Amino acid sequence: MPPKPKLPLGPSQLSTVLKSLNANPKLELSGVKALKLTLAQSNDHWGARHFAKEHLPRLKWANQALEVEVTKVPKSAAEVWRPELELRFENGKTQTINLQNMWSTAIVRSIMDTAGAPSWAAWKVRAQEQGLPVLPGEENEGKERPQYQSSEIPSLAQFRASAPPPPPKAAPTPKAKAEKGVDPSALDSKTVSGPDAALP
Repeated sequence: MPPKPKLPLGPSQLSTVLKSLNANPKLELSGVKALKLTLAQSNDHWGARHFAKEHLPRLKWANQALEVEVTKVPKSAAEVWRPELELRFENGKTQTINLQNMWSTAIVRSIMDTAGAPSWAAWKVRAQEQGLPVLPGEENEGKERPQYQSSEIPSLAQFRASAPPPPPKAAPTPKAKAEKGVDPSALDSKTVSGPDAALP
């Protein structure tokens, strides 16, 4: 029986990742020292979470010296607070972008329009001339109606500041102490220590 012909090997995982990292447009920033992203660990903030997975690695790849901090906060479905992205510039200034209801591509465009290098402006002109979207996938933005207006949603810090304090813990009852091996009859007795302990 003749040997089976060898099939061509598909692209390796590394080559696929590199192709994604090097895809146009290049996300080169200007004057940005650090980036801090705050979002829910689950249950919400789909656009911000997709941005963190798909686009944040491309930003870091294009800006090797960029400091990136991602804070994922546990969030219940009942809690309502917005994801945010803070840009820290080399001149000491900061700018915070409200990411509520934003698609991942809209987040990228907001960052690049705020602090993109000259190559970003050149890419936008070229894409417009060729009739292409500036960012692949942005043509799908706006197809879902947001549940809240972004201006109505507090930041995480505002949400925590306005949340009521947790209720104080109730003192253990005699029954509970008895279950733990404490004599209930001794609950109301006064314990005296030191030199006066032996006085009647």
